[in-house]
Amino acid sequence: MRWSFLLLLSLNSGLLASATPAPAPAPAKIQARDAAADTTVPELRELTPDNFDTTVKKGYWFIKHYSPYCRHCVVAGPVWQTLYEFYLKSSPASPSSPHPNSPPSFTDTYDWHFANVDCAAHGDLCSEHNVQAYPMFGLYKDGKEIDRFKGAKNSMSLLSEFMEKHLEEIKAGSRPASIELPTAPSLEEYQKLHPTSSKKPRHKQTPTPTPTPEAAPPLAAEVAAKKPAAPATKGPLPNPNGKSFALTAADFQRKVLDSSAGWFVKFYAPWCSHCQAMAPAWNTLSYEMQGILNVGEVNCEIERRLCKDAGVQAYPTIIFFQDGERIEYKGLRGVGDLVAWARQAADAGIKEIGDAADFEVIQKTHEVIFLYFYDHATVSEDFEALGRVTMPLIGHAPLYKTNSDHLARKYRITTWPQLVVLRDDTPSYYPALSPADIRDTNKIVDWMRTVWLPTVPELTATNSHEIMNGKTVVLGILDGTKEAEFAAAKAELKAAAKIWIDDKQKDERTERQELRDRKQHKIDEAEDRGDERAVRNAKGLPIILPRRKEIGFAWVDGIFWERWVKQTYNIDVTEMGNRIIINEEDKKQFWDVNVDGETIPASRTAILDVVKDVVKNPHKMKAKSTVGAIERAFRSAKDSGTSHPVLTIFLIVACLGVAYYWRKGKGRKTYSHHAGLALNPGKEGGWGQGWFGGEKEIFGSTGGGGKYD
Repeated sequence: MRWSFLLLLSLNSGLLASATPAPAPAPAKIQARDAAADTTVPELRELTPDNFDTTVKKGYWFIKHYSPYCRHCVVAGPVWQTLYEFYLKSSPASPSSPHPNSPPSFTDTYDWHFANVDCAAHGDLCSEHNVQAYPMFGLYKDGKEIDRFKGAKNSMSLLSEFMEKHLEEIKAGSRPASIELPTAPSLEEYQKLHPTSSKKPRHKQTPTPTPTPEAAPPLAAEVAAKKPAAPATKGPLPNPNGKSFALTAADFQRKVLDSSAGWFVKFYAPWCSHCQAMAPAWNTLSYEMQGILNVGEVNCEIERRLCKDAGVQAYPTIIFFQDGERIEYKGLRGVGDLVAWARQAADAGIKEIGDAADFEVIQKTHEVIFLYFYDHATVSEDFEALGRVTMPLIGHAPLYKTNSDHLARKYRITTWPQLVVLRDDTPSYYPALSPADIRDTNKIVDWMRTVWLPTVPELTATNSHEIMNGKTVVLGILDGTKEAEFAAAKAELKAAAKIWIDDKQKDERTERQELRDRKQHKIDEAEDRGDERAVRNAKGLPIILPRRKEIGFAWVDGIFWERWVKQTYNIDVTEMGNRIIINEEDKKQFWDVNVDGETIPASRTAILDVVKDVVKNPHKMKAKSTVGAIERAFRSAKDSGTSHPVLTIFLIVACLGVAYYWRKGKGRKTYSHHAGLALNPGKEGGWGQGWFGGEKEIFGSTGGGGKYD
């Protein structure tokens, strides 16, 4: 009995000792070797528009926004993965912690998580979070971004310092005095250890249940169209193997031209160096488009007749085919550009809008939208004509149709059908004067080309010619890393553009009305005279506004295009800050100061004042050149010749005449010293036969003096 009592007493003392431990000090140092525990690290979580909000709504989330086609993102991959594994395996508890056998994990202690967002696949999601460059590391707390990492994206020490600062704020005193970080593997080693990191998951075709009115909103399919999942198809699954299909003349008509499925086809030659360089990107595109879009290729060395019939004149030529229509791809040949365009091509078509609430969701993701209003009287010919304009819109803006009375009232639609373009929710109307105009596909597409850019588009390598050529462009060279200043400058540019467009439309309406009044006065005058012929002629006068040079607005990322901006405009936004210039690409000149010689501030008033000065009196301010002196002189001569062709031809003929008579006179002067030289060349060595038959000094040999008969 006595031994039992002592045993119980000792057990009770042990329990009390274990229940009241001394507080464990924070570890003095976390070493890299401590992170090499035998813990299986799960794959970094990939977030999508479906799960982003629900996932990050609780806790801290350190998220990398990236593109698999971005070189900087690829280089930062090993650093990011190593940082993730190191912290996930580390434990904030010391060996003398209350739970030495099962210490709390890093995630449990700080409620800290890591994740990725693929911006190439989910561009809309990255745009919503204002991702301007890749990679972008953002820290979110309970669904809201609280900080953004700024520094070298491939520096593990800087990323770790960023984390340590916030971890210490979460639990004060829990972080060690120093951390020994592991060394990230090389890019080659990393790709061997993580072979799936450079490959995107294949898209699988999943059955789509038929929505009911209670189960889904009317526009559920349209909102879901933003997702890069494979679209539901009635026929066979497109591109089931994720490979480029070799097409021949025997199956091209059946598979491509007679099929309603879209085909993205490359016409190439095996010996073409550009085709060889593009081959890896094309293979990646085929892989990305598995289950989404058919991808094919034609060897023009073998299928010469097929390539000739397709109008191929250069290699490689890339064409998208669907429903007997075709459009040539003229963008860049990088993987990201090809994939982005192909996704838009796969999703091309006319989508229906149910009500205004659905349309508000769509407007948040597109700067430019084409909207076709129809009613019960709209006939099939109108819809067929509308369907033919979808191909040219690929890569530019979506096309929707609606019969919503609310939207018709909002945008003041009084006649149906009507085609409207919305840029920043500002409507512009297609000028259809008759039912035939709304069915004229070529006329509609020509009009769309003039309005499918945003009010202030971003200047890129793909759209630079479309934005700059033939226009005077207000170009904002902005620093996207300074978010507040960037947003303010962009807002001022957009405000200036809207004011300019509104004023231009008012002036055009006034001028058009003046022309109409003048026409009516001529008609009235002819009627008063009783001159029927003059009446007919007056009624036939067209109302045509004089053509003026177009003013455009755009912005360019001065950090991403730093080298080009420095070479062209001698501007460095990292040192000078955001800059506004007025550029004339045709004349290779620009203005970066106002009439007072001061830099143009990012202010709508200042911008418009300079634009008016440039338009009304371009010589009032001295322009700077974007090219060197030699090219500038050549362009000046070329422009003068183009402006005054007759005078130029006269000057050329005059110069040739002067040169001819000068040469002729010089030849006569040479012969006068050697009479008969042309008839009796020297017998001892003689004289050389030159271009003009006897110019000894210039083309002849150095023979002797010669003897004469």
